[in-house]
Amino acid sequence: MNEKFFDLKKEKQDRMINAALKVFSAGGYKHASTDDIVREAGISKGLLFHYFGSKLGLYSFLFDYSVRFMKLELTGGVPSSERDYFEIRRQMEYAKMQVLKNYPYMQQFLDRCRFEDVSEALLATERQKNVLSDIQAVLKNQSDRSRFREEVDYEKLDQMLTYTLDGLMDARFQDASFHPDMFYEETCAYLNMMKKLSYR
Repeated sequence: MNEKFFDLKKEKQDRMINAALKVFSAGGYKHASTDDIVREAGISKGLLFHYFGSKLGLYSFLFDYSVRFMKLELTGGVPSSERDYFEIRRQMEYAKMQVLKNYPYMQQFLDRCRFEDVSEALLATERQKNVLSDIQAVLKNQSDRSRFREEVDYEKLDQMLTYTLDGLMDARFQDASFHPDMFYEETCAYLNMMKKLSYR
């Protein structure tokens, strides 16, 4: 990647990043077209290749950038003193929504990366593939599990919430109704409901 990319105006950087995130998240690495990316970004293909060299170079940059950006928000968004599981989840979701205000497709892109089956794309993400899941696990493990009702299986509850919130986000993107602030409110409603059902 050409480091001069970061000399561009932030608006142009973000336009290129958002266009690529959108196209890669929709079609995955194999089906993503650089023609679609440059059309979405309103730039020439020559400019795209000048900064990223190739489709793989762009994909690799996007993954590293997304992991770094999301990691920064997550680690800064949840204090190490927090012990309430649902409050930790709420703060994690809030941090994610702050990212999505600037980069609406970043979470969709990261989710799509987990299911890539093209070898060169897999190799490009291998080094950092577990960074975010490891951070999320550390944050959630701060919680005081003694607060849960005896009959609540923590692991199943955590997995159920993850599937629910991921599915909800997918649905909002599918019907083109995704808005970070509104989605965050909806997320909090689910977390509050599960908190009432799960704690002693």
